[in-house]
Amino acid sequence: MTTTHTTNISAIKAEIAAQLGFDPNSPPAHIDDKLAADALGLKPTTLAVWRSTGRYNLPYLKVGRLVKYRLSDLAEFLARRTAKHTGEVR
Repeated sequence: MTTTHTTNISAIKAEIAAQLGFDPNSPPAHIDDKLAADALGLKPTTLAVWRSTGRYNLPYLKVGRLVKYRLSDLAEFLARRTAKHTGEVR
């Protein structure tokens, strides 16, 4: 990982924490699937479908029945899915 990439991940992580109402300087390490869905602008059922089908490479933790997501994994997921343009550059 480059320094710029790491900086972007940290910035995105802080942005997610602030969006969810946490202190960006000391966010929780893990959040539940409902908060993760809120952070991504999705429904929790969409994340459940992604987990069961493997549609996207979004790591999660399973502890018994509980599903948790690391803020850093959500930030990396968003960074990978960030596009600069949709068309061909001429």
